[in-house]
Amino acid sequence: MELLWFYIALVLAISDVIHTQIVWKVFSNFYIIFGGIVHNSVDSNVTTWLIHEFIEAIFHFLVLSAVFLSLEIGILAAFIHLLIDITHTLFFNNVEMNEAEHRALHFVIESIFFMAIYGI
Repeated sequence: MELLWFYIALVLAISDVIHTQIVWKVFSNFYIIFGGIVHNSVDSNVTTWLIHEFIEAIFHFLVLSAVFLSLEIGILAAFIHLLIDITHTLFFNNVEMNEAEHRALHFVIESIFFMAIYGI
């Protein structure tokens, strides 16, 4: 499959949109309360944010593992998405991006990552 890298990046982008819709449209009240419980438990904004990012990575792992029937793809997708989210927040937090630009950033970097692995 010569375009596997593209399909993985595309499904990961769709998974990210689905995650956003589920968390902020369907379960927003629960997620806000859950975030408060986590924050009170760890007493740190950074740790609360990292826990959110790891939960999001688990979501992407589950979705991509199920779609491609591959734990390897699920792990790689969750890893690169987590890495991009953390790096983007730590180093480029002051860069103004709208949602389309943020999604494009993810898609380009994830595409390059998976192209390097599966594009041969």
